[in-house]
Amino acid sequence: MSHADETLVRDIQEKFLISWLYHDNALDGVVLTYHELKAAIDERIISDSSLIPMYDSIRAQKKAIDIVKQQASKRRAGITMEFIKKLHRTLTVDDDPLYQQYRKENPLHRLYFHEIVPPEKISYRLRKLVDWTKSDDFKKSHPLNKAAQLHLNFITIYPWLKNSGKVARLLMNFILMRHGYVPAVIHAVHRQRYYEVLRSASYQDLANLIAESLNNAIESTLKYASESSLDQPSSDMPAR
Repeated sequence: MSHADETLVRDIQEKFLISWLYHDNALDGVVLTYHELKAAIDERIISDSSLIPMYDSIRAQKKAIDIVKQQASKRRAGITMEFIKKLHRTLTVDDDPLYQQYRKENPLHRLYFHEIVPPEKISYRLRKLVDWTKSDDFKKSHPLNKAAQLHLNFITIYPWLKNSGKVARLLMNFILMRHGYVPAVIHAVHRQRYYEVLRSASYQDLANLIAESLNNAIESTLKYASESSLDQPSSDMPAR
């Protein structure tokens, strides 16, 4: 990427963002089209007013991704309660206060069916999670293991009725980017496998899924960059 043409880099970054938004929403059962995603993130496109609520949600997620990227680029950035809550506030554009506060019950109908802590333990477990990210054990662990364990621990707490899964994956990718990795986009085709990993609570299985997602991102980027370069006219040939 550091040696690629600026136009190609921007093109790759946009396509990666759209892929990230598409697959992350698909994991939660929301299937969006390329044109819907493009219209939501491109301010130059006039959007259908009937689709604005969905567009607001996509734009909120893009903003949360930007926050994670910015935080990961800071020299001494870490995970704090303020950072976690900021991500959730950014993602959750609903006015309903029910979605802004910690859940008050264990919902029977929800996206993920793994074991979650009782509501009265949410605040305590979140504080313990933040403290754990400052421990020597956490710091010495391999980045993929850190990312997987953080994701699993957070999703087990499941603080909010809405967007807890998205926050878990953003925290996972914050760890990866903090250590120089590209973000891991778990593809929709692995949705059932992802859910099963959460139910099994195996951080090693999740670390393997993260590693596969990283490899897929790198291979797809290299393939696209290679094909785009082949499509470019040679400097000593007239453009067709």
